Amino acid sequence: MQVSVAYVGALSNSWQELKVEEHCTVADAIAQSGVLQQFPEIDLKKNKVGIYGKFAKLNNPLQDGDRVEIYRPITRVLDEDDDDDDD
Repeated sequence: MQVSVAYVGALSNSWQELKVEEHCTVADAIAQSGVLQQFPEIDLKKNKVGIYGKFAKLNNPLQDGDRVEIYRPITRVLDEDDDDDDD
């Protein structure tokens, strides 16, 4: 079956389409895509993953045509305007 694996890094991104065996899991597809070698900052113990924008577990089975997404942690820098005080 055909699936894809997508990751948007800080400076570049990857979209790999690949053919996988039936009963392939999210983790299997990620491993087969090579994205972990391309982006060493990915830590599957920390980065959340999903299928078409919905969170998924690494052991979730995939269906033909699924897009696996690896999400970067969201970081926010507080500006002076973001002060919690409501004077």
